[in-house]
Amino acid sequence: MIKIICRENKKLKALTFIIITLVSGAIAGTILGLINQVIVEPYIDKAIDIEVQNAKKEGEAVDANEHVIYRAWQKSGEIIAGTILGISLAALFGIVFGYSRSSLLLLPRSDNNKKKALVLAGMMWFVLFLVPALKYPANPPAVGDPETIYYRQSLYIVLLIISGFSALALAFLYTKIGDKSSSKRIGFPLIYAAIIIGAFIILPSNPDKISAPMDLVLAFRIASAFTMSVFWGILALIFGSFWDRLKPHKTTRITTV
Repeated sequence: MIKIICRENKKLKALTFIIITLVSGAIAGTILGLINQVIVEPYIDKAIDIEVQNAKKEGEAVDANEHVIYRAWQKSGEIIAGTILGISLAALFGIVFGYSRSSLLLLPRSDNNKKKALVLAGMMWFVLFLVPALKYPANPPAVGDPETIYYRQSLYIVLLIISGFSALALAFLYTKIGDKSSSKRIGFPLIYAAIIIGAFIILPSNPDKISAPMDLVLAFRIASAFTMSVFWGILALIFGSFWDRLKPHKTTRITTV
């Protein structure tokens, strides 16, 4: 007698996983670009208008038509840039989710991948966005000395790398330890906090003075933080929904006896 036995294969369906990741990132990134048009861009317009007015006061020639055309091109390009950014971050998010889904902190035994994706997105938002932003908060494009832009970007990237790799290494160590007592659970966040505090102390501050009105700068920072938070939430919901529906972690292997 021949029996057909179906066994679950826990290897990811590679193609399904890639499609889920790319589509989720593209949708979330495009939405980010669109909401930035409404929420963030008005503050950028105000900051650039201030810069243009200051340039006129100093006797510089400013072509108004050229400025309008450039801003229209810049705004349309932001949607494409948002899509690319979304795909890039989703690729990182998908890889981390794929490896950590079965042992994800707070929800290791849950079958709800949407909730797991939201938990992971919250962690990555904190590590990759909030922590660097606390040390080097975002400013409108017209704020800051153009000659120091690469230096400022380098400082931001260094802190981003320290935060990201520290969290990744500690998460990896956490999954490897057998004893996950409450003391050890608290210990890993404390180690991460110590690393970040050290980085905050060692890394220099932003060298540029803020010349734009502070209320405009603060409004821009709040708007930027809001849209990035929305992006991570949307990415998690779309990614988790696709994962629950398509289940790339579950494949069936048919064997005969």
